[in-house]
Amino acid sequence: MFFSGDTREKLAKSLTAKTTELIPFLPYLLQDLWELGSIPGDIEALIREHVKSPGLMSVLDLACGKGAVSVHLAKVFGCRIKGIDFFPEFIEYARRKAEEFSVSELCKFQVGDINEAVLSERGFDMVIFGSVGNVLGNYGRTLNMLRRTVKDGGYIIIDDAYNREEKDGEYLSIKGWLELFRKGKVDLLACKTVDELELAEMNAVQQASIRRRAEELKLKYPGKSHLFDGYVASQQAECDELAEEIMGITWLLKKQKTENA
Repeated sequence: MFFSGDTREKLAKSLTAKTTELIPFLPYLLQDLWELGSIPGDIEALIREHVKSPGLMSVLDLACGKGAVSVHLAKVFGCRIKGIDFFPEFIEYARRKAEEFSVSELCKFQVGDINEAVLSERGFDMVIFGSVGNVLGNYGRTLNMLRRTVKDGGYIIIDDAYNREEKDGEYLSIKGWLELFRKGKVDLLACKTVDELELAEMNAVQQASIRRRAEELKLKYPGKSHLFDGYVASQQAECDELAEEIMGITWLLKKQKTENA
């Protein structure tokens, strides 16, 4: 499958890679990790408290990674989920996990470009966009594209972050998020901020794993050592930013009904 240079650049950035040259090595660097961003339990909690009959839902998980969220939701709710991701290695891992947790019949995983998927996938009860960044474009375009994939009254889950201060930057402030939702014709049902202690512990474990795999790659590809060192550094910088400047947050939204519905 062909992916445009722009898509590859956005994908690399979403996984904290500074260059697309690192993309072929990301599956190796991340091989020990199942959860690649979103915390499945946080998403489960929002759904359990605010969504009626979640077991009857059809769910689209865009940039599903290794399927941690999809498999978890299928297991706890029994809902049907379609997950799409760029990396064949991630999709294969997700399929193995679905089989391991006895939810293969509920989970359909496929390799694809989510920029193409949002143009054709329609009629879902829920869409999940977890820790993906700007792969679909800016915040406004992303929300608009996500809205199209769900029915009127359908749910949208976005796992991202907000600036702790009201200032311009890569991330929106709380005020900026709320204005985005108002303009985007969605209702905010609930949100959940990340548990900072839990996040710090998880990041420490993941960083140790990534550093170990980076050292292995440096031995195998010494001429590319700068790439692997850069990735470890960028991962650490993101962890530091989450601890000091931004706060991880998961939003649960509901698509407003169209006027002619």
